[in-house]
Amino acid sequence: MTVCLLLLCAVALTTAVPVPRALTRAGWPEREPVVGLWVWQCLVATVLLCALAALVLGAAAVFHTVRDQVFAPAPPAVTAAYDLSAAPVWAAVLTLLLASGAAWTTAMLGREIAEARRRRGLARAHLRERAPDLPAGLPAARGPILVLEDEYPDAWWLPGHPPQLVVTTGALHRLTGHQLDAVLAHERGHARAHHDWLLHLSTALATGFPRVPLFAHFCDQTHRLVELAADDTASRRHGHLTTALALIELNQHRGVLSCASSHRLLGERVDRLLEPPPRLDRQRRALTTTVAALVPLLPLLITFAPGLTALS
Repeated sequence: MTVCLLLLCAVALTTAVPVPRALTRAGWPEREPVVGLWVWQCLVATVLLCALAALVLGAAAVFHTVRDQVFAPAPPAVTAAYDLSAAPVWAAVLTLLLASGAAWTTAMLGREIAEARRRRGLARAHLRERAPDLPAGLPAARGPILVLEDEYPDAWWLPGHPPQLVVTTGALHRLTGHQLDAVLAHERGHARAHHDWLLHLSTALATGFPRVPLFAHFCDQTHRLVELAADDTASRRHGHLTTALALIELNQHRGVLSCASSHRLLGERVDRLLEPPPRLDRQRRALTTTVAALVPLLPLLITFAPGLTALS
């Protein structure tokens, strides 16, 4: 059991500190944002699985009630292989820390979900106030697209039930038909990939554990890569130039092309669309995706290795 806990801690620390720092310096996620998002999610899953496995093993070693529940269906040889009776003091301290971390993570996720629902409710109420009144006898606008009378050009996807794409009349006047289609494809790309849930998860982890490099970088990179992924969705259907022009038209008044602008990501997105980087070849994409998917299996292998060895 002690060896398992040490290995789980080593894997978690390696995944949480040096690996994300190296990944942020890599250039390939900008070329393949969807694969980059997948790798970040696998890293986060690895750390969370390490923490969960260490918590279960530590609790089983410290508390007899937990041990009886966890190892009740296991043969005596499997229970003996983990040597749970010889738990060191640091294992008890680690278990308490992990239990506190699990409770804190749950609280942060719950708060983020509740806050997201509150913001969504306020946004929908605000939209109902701003939506134009329809003639008597016509039903209220509940379709997938809602047009607001506003000279300010903007478009965004409002998640929920049902989700809605909101477009202002200013955007309709400023954009051409093809550019508007590119904007719609961009926002629908966010909706189909459920980027809102990924953003909630990354924000909750970064808020709860701001000093953990993995969670901090995961939040920053998620906000960046979801936009690049949605840009790729739009550009594949409507062309890079059309998508870039649509982005410029919607954000020109915000200083999108200014180097001093706080929306520097918008400028990077425009540059990326005007000069699209070459994609990774299919074999490298498949290899990266497969390796990333196997990494979260490492804490499971460490956890079950003593039991499997005893059975064999």
